[in-house]
Amino acid sequence: MSLTEDIADELAIEAIAVSLKTDDDRLVDAVANVIGASSQTMEEAFLTAVRVRRAETRARDMLAEISAGKSRDKSKDG
Repeated sequence: MSLTEDIADELAIEAIAVSLKTDDDRLVDAVANVIGASSQTMEEAFLTAVRVRRAETRARDMLAEISAGKSRDKSKDG
């Protein structure tokens, strides 16, 4: 990855963690605004990293459910 992407990913990881810890859904947007005031390129890389990290989390959660034998399709239960 490039320096910009590396830094953006590190910031995304930290911002998501703090957002979850503080239960502040707007924190990621606030960080993006601060970054964007100086660098639109960095802001875009940060927001991309956030989306990728959140998608990864959702996918891993789904795989863990399936691996644990839980049905994702509730209509098949019962």
